[in-house]
Amino acid sequence: MGLFDNLKDRFNKAEFTVAPQKKLKTLSRDFEEAFDLKLVFYKGSVIADGDLTLAALNKKTTKEVNAKADGLNIKGSMKVGDVENMFDTNFGVKVQVKDKKGEICVPNNITLGQAARGEYEK
Repeated sequence: MGLFDNLKDRFNKAEFTVAPQKKLKTLSRDFEEAFDLKLVFYKGSVIADGDLTLAALNKKTTKEVNAKADGLNIKGSMKVGDVENMFDTNFGVKVQVKDKKGEICVPNNITLGQAARGEYEK
């Protein structure tokens, strides 16, 4: 672990691209396949219906969701907090990155790669 894993995260082919027209459950599944972590979308403070797209979520929340924003490219070397902020900044949607079981929100100050390996206090 450590330096070698961090280098591996930078060059890992696992990459996640957000396409705003995809359903939330598809985005979550793709994220899990890429990083072995759960990505949870929220409508306000409630978990959003997975059958919604980002555009449909816009009609269900008071916060404006920017479904026309360009897609995002996310890599394992990115910090969890940065990824969550990117969703908010680019799409206006709140997300949380959780462990593989979807039970624990992982700390914002570690990378996705570290979170996938469980390198944090639980």
